[in-house]
This record gives sequence, structure tokens and C-alpha cells, in this order.
Amino acid sequence: MIKNQNENMEKQPKDTEMIKVLVVDDHLLVRQGIMNLLKNETGIEVVAEAGDGETALKLAEKYNPNIVLMDLQMPGMDGLEATRKILLRHPKIKVIALTRYEKVFPDKFLQAGAAAFITKGCSVSEMLYAIRTVHEGNTYISPKIAQKMILSRSLFDRLSARELQVAIMIANGKKSMEIAEVLDLSPKTVNTYRYRVFDKLGVMTDVELAHLIVKHGLIENE
Repeated sequence: MIKNQNENMEKQPKDTEMIKVLVVDDHLLVRQGIMNLLKNETGIEVVAEAGDGETALKLAEKYNPNIVLMDLQMPGMDGLEATRKILLRHPKIKVIALTRYEKVFPDKFLQAGAAAFITKGCSVSEMLYAIRTVHEGNTYISPKIAQKMILSRSLFDRLSARELQVAIMIANGKKSMEIAEVLDLSPKTVNTYRYRVFDKLGVMTDVELAHLIVKHGLIENE
């Protein structure tokens, strides 16, 4: 059941159980900002923070949080892969995707097992609502993003979640060996994904792919 933000944005937890949260984002200021927002919130405790997917896996194992606030674009293991691996090992943990990317990724994160999707531009009350809603066993997508998912389809929706991961890593300059190591694939399999992506998106080279991904706002042109 997907909950609507407008039903009750200020709802409180059903009981006094403390909701343990792991904050994952590669930007220190973002992590600290989220932690400061949550530290005085009734019924919520930030138990750990991580700046990359690999560390998030270790801390999820150590602290067994109820909720993981998961960034998408991170060095090394990205948020999609970290989400998959955390949920494979700890299926009771709930992952909330918290990112500025809202054109393609909501459905990809949900396919990976995430319970909610909100953007970094959301209000504090929406973030708190999402945390409490998924802790109760429901799914949440902010209304703005849900509307976009219904009304528009992207060129990149042709890609599977794994193909999209590989495409973004290629666009970020990662080589086949690096991608294979992060995603636990063989270099041959990575190259198979590369050519599938080329075929589906109508590009011929890594450079063309990178230009297309930057053009659609999936990564920043630094």
C-alpha cells in the first residue's frame, strides 16, 4: 500500500519503539544536516552514518537499523547496489531512497526493494513522514514524483536497473574491471551490458553515452 503524504503529514509512531536510522550519503554536510534534523525527533535515533555503499553494508550488519536513508550517486558501490545487498542480507531493514535524481530512478530503486522514494528537496516533515510510514510496513513515494512516474516515461526506462547502473558508471569514467569488481560481475558480463545499453539508447561509444546521460541530468557535468 502506497501512502499519500497528504493523508497525515504529522503522524506519530504507533508506539514508543525507537526507530533506528542509518544515514548514507557521500557528502558530509548532507549527512550532518540530516542527522541534525533527526537528533531531537521523538522516537527516532540515528545509529550510524556512512559515506559510501561498502561502509553502509558494514554498518547495517553492525547496527541492524530499522531504516536506511540511502543516497544514489556515491563513489564505488552506488545506492542501487547497496540497497540490493543490504536487503538481501537483512530483509527486515527498510530502505528510503533520498536523492536529487527524480527523472528515472524512483522505479529502479523500488525494483531493488526500496520502500520509499523522496528527494533531497523535500520538507523535513515529508522525510519524517516517510520514515514513520515505511517503519509501519507501507511504501511511500512523494506525490510530485509519483505524478511524474505516471505521466512521463524516459528514454532510460528502456534499460533494466542493472543496465542503468552500468551506464552511469561508464559515464562516470569507470572501466570494465572497476565496474565488475563493484557489481560482482565478470568483465565479459559488464561488456555485454555495455553493448545492450548502446543498442537500446542508440549510441556508439562511451563518450556518446556520457553526453546523453549528462544531457538528461542523471549525473552532473563537472
